[in-house]
Amino acid sequence: METLKIDILNPKAKSLLKNLADLKLIRIQKERVKTDFRELLDRLRKNADNTPSFEEITKEVEEVRKARYEK
Repeated sequence: METLKIDILNPKAKSLLKNLADLKLIRIQKERVKTDFRELLDRLRKNADNTPSFEEITKEVEEVRKARYEK
């Protein structure tokens, strides 16, 4: 199997590709695009000694919200 990245310049080309997929000649998969923020977050987590758990993050968020709304 060979994978290609194709930029579609004409909308008619997309319908042709869909027809080829219907004939089971090709398979169309959408590429998941990583955001710059997500890449930064992944890089920081990879270098961190310990990452906070979901519960720790939730607790911190609740504390900040409580402090904000008490004012």
